[in-house]
Amino acid sequence: MRSWLDASKIYFDRRILAILFLGFSSGLPLLLVYGTLSYWLGVEGVSLATIGFFSLARLPYTFKFLWAPLIDQVRLPILHRLIGHRRSWALVSQIFLILSIFGLGHSDPAQTPETTALFAVFVAFFPPLRTF
Repeated sequence: MRSWLDASKIYFDRRILAILFLGFSSGLPLLLVYGTLSYWLGVEGVSLATIGFFSLARLPYTFKFLWAPLIDQVRLPILHRLIGHRRSWALVSQIFLILSIFGLGHSDPAQTPETTALFAVFVAFFPPLRTF
């Protein structure tokens, strides 16, 4: 009979750890847009009506089923040959996601809510690219 420790060794396999970190990196941006953003806007003194409009930033993830098949057909010219179709899209979406989170963090919702909203939409858009 295998012990609990022997059975848990599967979770330290590099493939399982990669899946764990990909899942975390995929869920964290959506948590930023769904939960933390509303709190941040409230702290910054943004009006409730504007905070309500920020809920529209979640739409890209909601309508993923419409645009994901299109992304699945597009081949990225150089990266497709180097690392494959899905990995190339994963790399590109990670890069744009990093830039979007950076932009969201450096925006000022009290001064330019439009810029903050744009980066919030980008943050909601790029994680689903890795899950098509």
